[in-house]
Amino acid sequence: MDIKELYQEIILDHGKNPRNKNKCEGFNKNAKGHNPLCGDKIHVYLKIDKAKNVEDISFEGEGCAISIASASIMTQIIKGKEFNVAKKILEQFLNMLKEGSKLSINSLSDDENMTMMSLSGVKRFPMRVKCATLAWHTFINAAEGQKETVNTEK
Repeated sequence: MDIKELYQEIILDHGKNPRNKNKCEGFNKNAKGHNPLCGDKIHVYLKIDKAKNVEDISFEGEGCAISIASASIMTQIIKGKEFNVAKKILEQFLNMLKEGSKLSINSLSDDENMTMMSLSGVKRFPMRVKCATLAWHTFINAAEGQKETVNTEK
């Protein structure tokens, strides 16, 4: 199996069997996101402790396989990370999709790195980048207490 097939399998698995797709208990931050062109709708729930660690993260919503897979991957990667580390992961993820840059985050395991990289092929399809980044932008809005719904067309 080549790397492209492995990446496709990871995306399909997360799209069909999303992780953390529920409303986490005791959440203290949340935000909604919408991609009107594809119809994706995401609601991210966070539980951030006093030390600014992402104690728990989950999502609810509906959308295309890329959107759901990306939200699932995000929750797995971000859960348990300190907020500033999570923010760096977000920035590198966005750079990977927009500029094709490699991930260079020391705090990611090899499995986490490969799981995030599975979405790297999306950059070849500009309309799908919005699907892949919706949950990530919604996460940052939730963490920063922004109440406005994330809209990929604004």
